Amino acid sequence: MIKIAPSVLSADFSRLGQDIKKVEEAGADMIHLDIMDGHFVPNLTIGPAVVKSIRPVTELFLDVHLMIEDPLKYAPAFLDAGADGITFHLEVDPPVKEIISLIKDRGKKAGLSINPPTSLDRLKRVLEDDNIKKNIDMILLMTVNPGFGGQSFMPEVLPKIKELKTIFDGDIQVDGGINENIVKEVIKAGANVIVAGTAVFGAPDIETAISELKQEG
Repeated sequence: MIKIAPSVLSADFSRLGQDIKKVEEAGADMIHLDIMDGHFVPNLTIGPAVVKSIRPVTELFLDVHLMIEDPLKYAPAFLDAGADGITFHLEVDPPVKEIISLIKDRGKKAGLSINPPTSLDRLKRVLEDDNIKKNIDMILLMTVNPGFGGQSFMPEVLPKIKELKTIFDGDIQVDGGINENIVKEVIKAGANVIVAGTAVFGAPDIETAISELKQEG
């Protein structure tokens, strides 16, 4: 099943609640929340208070992507705020087992992410631990270098998606530069959770945009 996760990074923050309701009514499956700390990536975005304000607005899965240097420290605050899933990056050398345990003990979904320059071998080594592998619900392969919205898709990530599909049975998420043309390639490669910002929030008809991303148009 293809799931569409509109990224609020491309929403109108002056009317964030209305924009979220709009994509929910248009058929979105999740709300993707990019959390940037200005250290791991060269940008600052939102914190737990914004996630908490979003939680009453929608019943959709709140997909929190921590692009931060210390996910262990801050993951509890986002879980308290209403996150349904937490994804964190291997590039920060996190205590993977400890963070996963923290997330799963709260009954939430755990995800791992890598950036385009990071070798898939690094992820594969982590997944060699059966306890980690069975508790990871989703792996996010960034298809742009993180930090800013509106970047172009990096096609060199496609072979990574294909290889990951052969070793991982959970959800494979892609994030960055995805539109109705590129989505065909990433789905064919094996991705099933599609993060889209401008392609959804910037579309003249959001329902049509989501349908096309799901390959239902």
